[in-house]
Amino acid sequence: MNSPLAPHAADALLFDLGRVVLDIDFNRVVASWAGHAGCKPADLVSRFSPDEAWRRHERGEISDAAFFESLRASLGIGITDLQFLEGWNAIFTGEMPGIAAMLARAGTRLPLYAFSNTNSAHVEHFSKAYAGVLGHFREIYLSPVIGLRKPDAAAYDHVVKAIGVPAPRIVFFDDSAENIAGARARGLTAVHVASPDDVAMALAALGI
Repeated sequence: MNSPLAPHAADALLFDLGRVVLDIDFNRVVASWAGHAGCKPADLVSRFSPDEAWRRHERGEISDAAFFESLRASLGIGITDLQFLEGWNAIFTGEMPGIAAMLARAGTRLPLYAFSNTNSAHVEHFSKAYAGVLGHFREIYLSPVIGLRKPDAAAYDHVVKAIGVPAPRIVFFDDSAENIAGARARGLTAVHVASPDDVAMALAALGI
C-alpha cells in the first residue's frame, strides 16, 4: 500500500466488481459453451485466452457480436450469439459472502465507488441481476463506458479525476495483482483482495 490504513486515512473507497463484490466462475462459461458446441470444456479452456479482441470488447471498441465472432474463430466452435451470451453471463454466481453488509456499513462513513474491467453484455446482465448490492455505489466506472481498462495508467487517472479526491486518499480494492500494481503506480492506496476477509480487515483498519 502507498500509505498505511488507519482511521481517517481515506476520503473514498473504490471497489473492483469481479471476485470483490460479485463472485464469478469462468468454468461455468466454458461448460455452457461446450454443452452447446458438443465438445469438452477442457478443449475450450486450452484454446481460450484474453486476447486483443477481449481487450477491445472491454474498452467498448467492438460489439458483443464482433467479440462472439472472434470467439468462433479462436475456439473453433459454431454456436450462435445467443448461446455465446448465455454462457458468457453464466460467469456470475452471486454476491461475495458478506460484502453487502460491509458496503452498507462503509457507505455510512465514506462515499463508495466501483471500477471494473467488463463489457457491454455483462453490464446489461449484472446491472439488473445485482442492482441491490450495486446500489451502494455512488458511481460505477465501467471500462466499456470510459473506453479505458485497468491496469492502464490513463484508466486510474480518469477515475481519480472523476472522484475528485487525491489518489492516496482513495483506497482501492482489487483481486488482480496486476491491477493493484497499476493502481499503486498512479498513487492510489490499494488492497489486494484474495477473500472477503481482506476487505473486512482493511475496513477495520480504517475504523469502519
